[in-house]
Amino acid sequence: MQFEKIEGLIDAPFTPFHANGDVNLEPIPAYAAMLKANGLKGVFINGSSGEGYMLTDEERMLLAEAWVSAAPEGFKVIVHVGSCCVRSSRKLAEHAAKIGAWGIGAMAPPFPKINRVEELVKYIEEIACGAPGLPFYYYHIPAFNGAYLPMVKLLEAVDGRVENFAGIKYTFESMYEYNQCRLYKNGKYDMLHGQDETILPCLAMGGARGGIGGTTNYNGRELTGIIDAWKSGDIDLARERQNFSQDVINVICHYRGNIVGGKRIMKLIGLDLGPNRTPFQNMTDAEEAAMKSELDAIDFFNRCNRF
Repeated sequence: MQFEKIEGLIDAPFTPFHANGDVNLEPIPAYAAMLKANGLKGVFINGSSGEGYMLTDEERMLLAEAWVSAAPEGFKVIVHVGSCCVRSSRKLAEHAAKIGAWGIGAMAPPFPKINRVEELVKYIEEIACGAPGLPFYYYHIPAFNGAYLPMVKLLEAVDGRVENFAGIKYTFESMYEYNQCRLYKNGKYDMLHGQDETILPCLAMGGARGGIGGTTNYNGRELTGIIDAWKSGDIDLARERQNFSQDVINVICHYRGNIVGGKRIMKLIGLDLGPNRTPFQNMTDAEEAAMKSELDAIDFFNRCNRF
């Protein structure tokens, strides 16, 4: 099967919660419109940034329905359906197809740990067949699940076996492996870059076309701007924007990373998405004030996403 390859950046949104921890669907239309206005091409929902493994199947389906309903014209909705229960994943994939999602994806489960490529292929195969008409993306993020497996070997194993396998969301540090996957069979599979801190190096290797990021929630203008500057031949501007984006990441690393610190930034730019779910340790008001000061020091609020 041949699927459209993604051009530009897809956002990995946070899941909005009420103060009591219930899912809050109300902000999603404004959230989708804001992302579109700031240059994002779609969303990859219910993944790591969205605390997907901490949601019930019913909550995940409600979120998928809300995002598909709210998506502006041409805005892609990819649904992360990975679960420790492959039957839940299959059900979520079937639901995504039924409601008109653009695609689906799954990371390897955190338990049981997958140690062999064949185990991973079987897991992918059982999920992907739940939505055979949708592109399936494997979400490679071994820091979350310990699945440190060779991705070229994965492509070789799924090739001709999982017909709707479209590519990989590659969230790992090996630029060499990323590029080898990109080159596999003359670019047969879509390789979505998954680390906002290294967009420019992937562009420089000559083949990156799309990516999925988490800091795009609030820094999408600068991250999409890296691609724009590269395309226009302004390497100095592309480098400056990449360095600024790393400055932003350095700040959130002081506050438990993107899922916790990044979600609180959304409140600071005008879209309060509520707390994180247990066992995440939510930021205190004092931490929020300190983070805001660090962001002010790098002129973040004059460069961040706008409503």
